[in-house]
Amino acid sequence: MNDIAFLDATTQAELVRKKQIKPSELVDAAIERIERLNPALNAVVTPMYDEARKIASGPLPDGPFAGVPFLLKDLTVEYAGVRMTAGSAFLQDYVSPEDSELTRRFKRAGLIVLGKANTPEFGLVPTTESKLLGAAHNPWNTGRTTGGSSGGSAASVAAGIVPMAHANDGGGSIRIPASCCGLFGLKTTRARNPGPGYNFLSQDHALTRTVRDSAALLDAICGPDLGDPYWAPPPARPFVRELGVDPGRLRIAFAAQTFTGVPLHADCLAAVKDAAALCQDLGHEVVEASPPVVGDSLVQSFTSIWAGGCATTIDGWAAITGRKPARELFEPLTWALYEMGQKTSASEFLLALADFDRMTREIARFFLDYDIWLTPTLGEPPVALGTFDAPPEDPMRAFERAAQFVPFTPIANATGQPAMSVPLYWNGEGLPVGAHFVARFGEEATLLRLASQLEEARPWAHKRPPVTA
Repeated sequence: MNDIAFLDATTQAELVRKKQIKPSELVDAAIERIERLNPALNAVVTPMYDEARKIASGPLPDGPFAGVPFLLKDLTVEYAGVRMTAGSAFLQDYVSPEDSELTRRFKRAGLIVLGKANTPEFGLVPTTESKLLGAAHNPWNTGRTTGGSSGGSAASVAAGIVPMAHANDGGGSIRIPASCCGLFGLKTTRARNPGPGYNFLSQDHALTRTVRDSAALLDAICGPDLGDPYWAPPPARPFVRELGVDPGRLRIAFAAQTFTGVPLHADCLAAVKDAAALCQDLGHEVVEASPPVVGDSLVQSFTSIWAGGCATTIDGWAAITGRKPARELFEPLTWALYEMGQKTSASEFLLALADFDRMTREIARFFLDYDIWLTPTLGEPPVALGTFDAPPEDPMRAFERAAQFVPFTPIANATGQPAMSVPLYWNGEGLPVGAHFVARFGEEATLLRLASQLEEARPWAHKRPPVTA
C-alpha cells in the first residue's frame, strides 16, 4: 500500500468515494507506516488504532474527506476518552471528557483520527523536544528539528504517514514546521476556525502537502462556534474554488532583513530572493519594503502576552484537574514563563495589547499599498536538535534563542492576518527552507490563489525525505 502513501487527502477521499479502496485499508496502511517509521521520527505519541479501525469499519459521514487517516496534535484540541498531555508531565494522566468543537468538525469531514502527534510543552517553543514526549525528528535529517509546536504533525505528513494533520499556530507553529519539513502551512485569519477562546494569538488548521487539501479542509471546518466573541469575515465563496483562479498582478513587498538586527542565514536570504524572483517571473510587481515594525517593542510585548498566556493555561488546567502547579512538574522555561506571567500586572498586559493594536493599524495601512508581504519563514534552516536547550539557571535564554529563529512569523499572530509558508526552496544540505507570505486580514483567498500559482510553477509534493514511507 506504499503507492497510496503520498497521494494527497483529496485523492484518497476520491478513491474511497469511487469504492476503489476501503477506509479500513487506508487506515491499516497508515498504521503500518506509523509502526515502521515512528521509531525514527517519534512523531505519533498516543496511538488510537482500535478507535480508528472501529470507525473505519462502520458508516462514515458524507464529508469531503470520508475515510482519510488523520492525526490530532496533542495540544488544545481534545478527543473524548483519549489522553491529552500538551507535552507536559502536569497533564500526563489527563483524559479528555468530550470532543472539542474542532474535533467534531474534523469528524464530520469524514477524517479518521489514528492518534495524537508530538508537541513541545504547551506549544511554547519553536521546536518539538519535550521532556515528557521526547524529541520529534525531522524526516529530511533526523538530527534536525521538525520545528514547533506542530512538529509531530509535520514529520508525519512529510514522511507520508498521513496526507495531512491537525496543527495550530500561536507564534508560527503551523508555518515553522511547514518550513522545516517542506510542507504547505496556512495560518488562517484570526477566528476563521473555532479554537480556544482566550488565546487570540492561536489559530487551528492543518499541515498539508498540497494547497488543495488545505483549502478543502478549511471549507469543511471554518466558521465560528456558537457564542464565539468574534469571527473572521465570511469568504465570498468556498476556498477550494480559489484554486487556479488568476490572482491578477499582485503588488508584493519583500523583506531581506529582520526587525531585530539579527542577520538572516544565507540560505533563508537566498530562499526569499528566489521566491521574489519567481513571483516576478509570474507577472507580479515585487519591491523590497516592510511595514514599520519596531523589533524591540514587538519582542517585549509578545513576551508579556506569551508569559500571560502560559500562566493562564497552567492555572486553567490546575482548576480543571485539581492539581497544584509546582516547579518540578514543568520544564524550566515553562516555569519561568509561568512565574513571569503571574507577576505581569493587568496594566502591563493591556499595554502590550495596545502595542499589538498599534502595530495592527500600521500594518493595515501598509497593505493599502501592497497585496502581499513576503519574508523568509524562519531566520535559519532547520537547526540541530538541542539548539534551544538552556541552562536551568537561565531558562529564558531558550526563549531568546527562539526569537532569533522566528523573526517574522509572530507578527501575523499579533495582527491576526492570514499567512502561509510555501516550500519553494531546498538548500545545499537538502533541507527545506520556506517562503512566508502574509495577506490582508480576511484574505485567505488571495493567499490560496497565489499558492496555487506557485505550486503549479514549482511543484513540491513529489519531493521525498530520506525517512519516508
